Amino acid sequence: MTANNLMDLVALKPLSATEAGCVDRVLRAMRIHLGMDVAFVSHFRRIDRVFTHVDSASSVPLSPGDVLEMSAGYCRGVVSGELPGLIRDTGQLPAAMAVPQTPGLPIGAHMSVPIHLSDGRLYGTFCCFSHAPDPGLTERDLKMMRVFAELIAERLESDLEMVRDHDDKALRVLEVMQEQQPRVVYQPIYDLSNMRIAGWECLSRFSGKPVRPPDVWFKEAAEVGLGKELECLAIGMALAGLARLAPDTYLSINCSPELVLSGELLGVLQDYPAERLVLELTEHAVVQDYASLQVALQPLRVRGVRVAIDDAGAGYASMRHILQLRPDIIKLDMSLTRGIDQDFQRRAMASALIAFARETGSVIVAEGVETEAELAQLKRLGAANAQGFLLGRPEPL
Repeated sequence: MTANNLMDLVALKPLSATEAGCVDRVLRAMRIHLGMDVAFVSHFRRIDRVFTHVDSASSVPLSPGDVLEMSAGYCRGVVSGELPGLIRDTGQLPAAMAVPQTPGLPIGAHMSVPIHLSDGRLYGTFCCFSHAPDPGLTERDLKMMRVFAELIAERLESDLEMVRDHDDKALRVLEVMQEQQPRVVYQPIYDLSNMRIAGWECLSRFSGKPVRPPDVWFKEAAEVGLGKELECLAIGMALAGLARLAPDTYLSINCSPELVLSGELLGVLQDYPAERLVLELTEHAVVQDYASLQVALQPLRVRGVRVAIDDAGAGYASMRHILQLRPDIIKLDMSLTRGIDQDFQRRAMASALIAFARETGSVIVAEGVETEAELAQLKRLGAANAQGFLLGRPEPL
């Protein structure tokens, strides 16, 4: 995938309703105060300008997102000084009448002031116009418009900072994707009845900058609209190792509810033996609509793909996942297994979940096992499977 292809995946970050509404309210207040028909903010780009906000009293052929050449309209002329900021009657000014939009809209009176950001950069213009001339407009009105332009500049600067932050995040994610990251490691999952490897959990590792945990990388990717792409890349890399693992073992893959709901997993998994695949949903995965998620999982389950709930016991969400999704595998969080041989409350909670799994036909996997004493206690409680540093660390194939 080339850099250009990757950039095509990034959508421009839209302003929230609250952010856009703040500027829109300023436009409306100024337009009504001046008795004008239209107020707008235009953003200057290299060769054109885009209307970012528009407020009008009636229907006009002008909407947010419209683009005009820089030479069209009044904006460039006002900024360069070729046109005055205050025009009470365009019919009395030949330079204004020479602008095609003057008779086209029509524009009878016009006011415009530049918008400068705090570092002095020119952002664009704040403009108002009415269809009829207005001899009552004054220099005081123009001064008030400059004050409003400063308020707009503050809001726009905040929005631009958010966009820059969005772009920085997107570029970081795109860079690691270009480098064919994440790297995949495999941690063995043992069957405690015979101490043989039953499966492998696939885990992602990133070497990109800044250094941070994998969940932070996936969270940031989701924030900029690249979550599914990064997940599919990681899953594809994990699946590439399936053929090199013992045929009687399974592969456990972490995935988000969003990826399941997108329907893209069916295509990603279609060329692999479904009976050897397990999809893990974590405690931290937010599920807004369990019914839709159940429907999206059904075709995968029909094929033989199993579903696991990760981090069981870590919080309320995992309990909801278990009750709503009826998983094939329940993975006990390491907060339960760590020191379970010395803590009766951990033993009680783990025992309850193991009994629940036995009643519902689920399989228990205890995570984070690090000592022989923890392993012995989990066996006594009836845990079917376990993984952790005692049994095997995550390693590349």
